[in-house]
Amino acid sequence: MAGPFDRAELARLRTRVFVEEQGVPAEIEQDAADDTAVHVVSRDGAGRVVATGRLLLGAGSTTAGIGRMAVDAAARGRGYGAVVLGELHRQALLRGVTEVELHAQVSAQRFYERAGYAAVGDEYEEAGIPHVTMRRRLVPAHAGGVDVTDRSGGVETRPVRPAE
Repeated sequence: MAGPFDRAELARLRTRVFVEEQGVPAEIEQDAADDTAVHVVSRDGAGRVVATGRLLLGAGSTTAGIGRMAVDAAARGRGYGAVVLGELHRQALLRGVTEVELHAQVSAQRFYERAGYAAVGDEYEEAGIPHVTMRRRLVPAHAGGVDVTDRSGGVETRPVRPAE
């Protein structure tokens, strides 16, 4: 488990991607859910956090939310986002989750479809950006489901929990 240093780095990455690149208002980018979410980061060979995402768990629920998926502009298209998503799936399964839902930016919809997600409902706007809700069932690999083995070739990915 990582400490506050990782949280600060992932917050800086999210600010670069969402606030600076996409124009999301800073006051809505970070929220109270960050305090209880399971955060995952992926680092490049130099040790920089280049991708992140979070898992939001509902008390006693078998459905969880995935959000705040962000990949540094220089690292996009190199598998870091897929590694983070795979680790979020693994963390969800470890916690008894059988279905995940996310609000995908329409520009990233194909990425999530390749990861087994299906769109549900119509497009809508969130923070001024077109989105679509997507869902995916999770089945443990030993039961013939998703294989969440990290084949990233040295990309470090780990869950980050809030500092206690």
